[in-house]
Amino acid sequence: MNPLLLTDGYKVDHRRQYPKQTSLVYSNWTPRKSRIEGIEEVVFFGLQYFIKKYIIQEFKENFFGKSKIEVCKKYTRRINNYLGENQVGIKHIEDLHDLGYIPMVFKALPEGVSVPIRVPMFTMYNSLPEFFWLTNYFETILSTTIWLPCNSATLAKEYRKILDRYALETSSVPEFVDWQAHDFSMRGMAGLEAATISSAGHLLSFLGTDTIPTIDFLEMYYQANSDKEMVGGSVAATEHSVMSMGTNLGEQETFKRLITKVYPNGIVSIVSDTWDLWKVLTKYLPNLKKEILARNGKVVIRPDSGDPVAIICGNPKGKSMEEKKGVIELLWEVFGGKINKKGYKELDDHIGAIYGDSITIDRTKEICRRLKENGFASTNIVLGIGSFTYQYNTRDTFGFAMKATYGEVNGKGREIYKNPITDDGTKKSAKGLIKITKEKGKYKMIDQVTWQEEKTGELKEVFRDGKLLIDEKLSNLRKRIVIS
Repeated sequence: MNPLLLTDGYKVDHRRQYPKQTSLVYSNWTPRKSRIEGIEEVVFFGLQYFIKKYIIQEFKENFFGKSKIEVCKKYTRRINNYLGENQVGIKHIEDLHDLGYIPMVFKALPEGVSVPIRVPMFTMYNSLPEFFWLTNYFETILSTTIWLPCNSATLAKEYRKILDRYALETSSVPEFVDWQAHDFSMRGMAGLEAATISSAGHLLSFLGTDTIPTIDFLEMYYQANSDKEMVGGSVAATEHSVMSMGTNLGEQETFKRLITKVYPNGIVSIVSDTWDLWKVLTKYLPNLKKEILARNGKVVIRPDSGDPVAIICGNPKGKSMEEKKGVIELLWEVFGGKINKKGYKELDDHIGAIYGDSITIDRTKEICRRLKENGFASTNIVLGIGSFTYQYNTRDTFGFAMKATYGEVNGKGREIYKNPITDDGTKKSAKGLIKITKEKGKYKMIDQVTWQEEKTGELKEVFRDGKLLIDEKLSNLRKRIVIS
């Protein structure tokens, strides 16, 4: 598809709506408001992918790489069928095709950094006057591509902060946090691209994912190399169909076959609540204790339904003693472990647990708090972070918007802005040209600057006139997300 058709319908004729002799449109991408309590900075991630995929690759293959006659014929047909007889015109499309590249400038902060609310992450403007219409023409495809990876990277970082904090307080293996939050979201995301770019955001803070396509994504767009670095990984794991096929009466035998014959070594995760989780924990596992402890590896028990906090940490109001104790305490009673130097219990290395249903940031805090309260290290549990976290958010979660703040008409600059009288201030935009400074480690926006001032500061050119100028590596982003 012609990438110029990857837009909202109202965009196609804005070229004629700007004042005559408009020669420049300058816009920015900014998180304007946080709707998650306690999060006031948003991780910047995804622009490099957008530029490589859409501004370079898609235009090369589906616009510049095709004949002008073919491109314009298809564009005209689509617009005529959509808006009626073509009033939009075709010459500006022909001129762009003749030019052979996208005459735009993108200036951005480094990807992976945390950016305060109301501070722009990047700016963009046209580099040739006749293509002023391109800047905001890209708003739709840019927005639909970038808000999700920013959201997911931000939420993953929040999980990381919680898990790091409790691991430092209670665990002898705080480095295990790299694997403690595992991306389970792919099946619940709104399509393959959403699943892939969201998981990439997750992998800025963690190493575990079941979204295989995101490994190729990061190799293709962020210079990762899974032969030389751990981009993302997982372990062997069962699902309910496997356990059900072994039948209810044969469940213990299914466990035994899996841990002694199919996976005699290494890590294997076994879903354990197909019928009766408590029977698995108090009958089957004690019966298989010898086999489990004899393995060179870990058997990971996976509950998959109920209240995660109560199932993992115990429910004081539970009907049975098993419910009151919860998974971790029951595993400790069977397999034991050690009490680390910080005074907290860590399960024997041959056994573990993972929970991957309906995990949230608040539940993660409560799970870690309850484990600590019960005398257990937080790293006794791995959490599967799914679409209940990563899909239950929108562009409005952090109020992302692209807005024009400066333009030039008849060779003269105009500081423009938006400030609706009926709004609460969220939609009030910056005004004029923008400069980003860094003060005491925090990014700060200064608007209404001169062009000379705009050329200084923290925003750096990452793309100009068809060429990517900065090509970031995943490893660099992972370092930045830790320190920013």
